[in-house]
Amino acid sequence: MTQRVELATVMDRLAIDAVITGYAVAVDDADWTAYQDLFTPDGRADYRSAGGIEGPAREVAGWLAEMLLLFPVRQHLIVNRRLELEDLNGDTGDSAELQADYLNPMRLESAGGTNGAAGPPNFITGGRYTFGLVRSDDGSWRVRRVTVHEKWRHTGRD
Repeated sequence: MTQRVELATVMDRLAIDAVITGYAVAVDDADWTAYQDLFTPDGRADYRSAGGIEGPAREVAGWLAEMLLLFPVRQHLIVNRRLELEDLNGDTGDSAELQADYLNPMRLESAGGTNGAAGPPNFITGGRYTFGLVRSDDGSWRVRRVTVHEKWRHTGRD
């Protein structure tokens, strides 16, 4: 690998990391415009394993906005990121696959306190994301698809 390719690879990894972090922040902060901006125009999201929907990012953002009203407090952690960049004969390509584990503690509105903030989380989920990313025409990375693979949940009643 040449020094130029190594630098491009590092820059791509940092840019993709920023997209994935932006995804978590957008969901936690209910910034649905930022959420949609992370996707390609044809981007899709699949939350079916967590009891949600699958569809275009814009449609899924609307569903998330409604559903997450139940959880005014949430903290979305995305860890153990495994990134595979497209390899074009030793040069970086314009697509990538990323798998990452997530932990998502939340607090139900009905749990009491100001905006549900008092006390510990009472709803926690964990699982794995699969992201398909592409480099857009302007050189930035965008999500073409994200799939949630929920592995477990704890509802405080368990």
